[in-house]
Amino acid sequence: MTEGNFVDYIKIHLASGKGGKGSTHLRREKYIPKGGPDGGDGGRGGHIIIKGNKNLWTLFHLKFKRHIKATHGGDGGKQTSTGADGQDQFIEVPLGTVIRDTKTNKVLKEITEDGEAFIAAEGGKGGKGNAHFKTSTNQTPRYAQPGIDGQEVDVTLELKILADVGLVGFPNSGKSTLLSVITAAKPKIADYEFTTLKPNLGIVKYRDMKTFVVADIPGIIEGAAEGRGLGHRFLRHIERNSTLLFLIPADAKDLRKEYDILLDELRRYNPELLDKDRLIAISKSDLLDEELKTELNQELEQKFKGMKFVFISSVAQQGLEELKDMLWVNLNQ
Repeated sequence: MTEGNFVDYIKIHLASGKGGKGSTHLRREKYIPKGGPDGGDGGRGGHIIIKGNKNLWTLFHLKFKRHIKATHGGDGGKQTSTGADGQDQFIEVPLGTVIRDTKTNKVLKEITEDGEAFIAAEGGKGGKGNAHFKTSTNQTPRYAQPGIDGQEVDVTLELKILADVGLVGFPNSGKSTLLSVITAAKPKIADYEFTTLKPNLGIVKYRDMKTFVVADIPGIIEGAAEGRGLGHRFLRHIERNSTLLFLIPADAKDLRKEYDILLDELRRYNPELLDKDRLIAISKSDLLDEELKTELNQELEQKFKGMKFVFISSVAQQGLEELKDMLWVNLNQ
């Protein structure tokens, strides 16, 4: 998928169908001079239904469909025949899509399961035909109900990727390289900042045919809350990750300070992110010799008291199995 095809935020206008009107038909048969009312009910207007599809990863297919309408219900007929219901319109979205009312910003529904459906705009009810209004004192009612109008709503669809582990780190911390090594994903990798302009997903194959999903979130920088770099545009995607893996390169000037800056940016975006499990991977550790690594390990045990960390090198394939073990244990404890 190209970066231009990844769409995770879209606004659309929905208009459900109007209900059909009831019939005022009166029976006219040769040998029944006073047949009475036999007008049928109008059909229901079409719903607009948002439905989860596990095979979708983006909202790109809705990028050019900003107005979606359902058809109206059919009018009632003679012999108490009910009008046809309007055709429902289905909007398929990836799992992890949040549906909001655009005007109030209220969350209406979160789609998290395949096939899960939500009626975003309900079709209008059909009107009752005159057959419903016959009484002993009014045996030939010549009136029926009109159909009820459908709904018109503006909704915002916001995709939050469903993954077990979210990679957090500054640009060039090695997130994309790690993802490309431990999964079959092929993210764009280059030696400059903001190589990753969209989230990437990969499935890690673990022992005994077990798997878990890792998401590479575009790098944040100090000041992202003020809009620097890519800002917080993609941080919504780690809100559903159960574990956050912080990648800090071994050649960073101050590893603890870098971690604290990342943590502060997450807090400024959403303080609830700090409640998630956190692990630390010291990337690019192939730059360290054994003596320096031992010395740094002792230093980090003091700086990251109680935090689990591991030295890894994606390029040299070092520490990756230990990292997988650490992640798997954390995900299943």
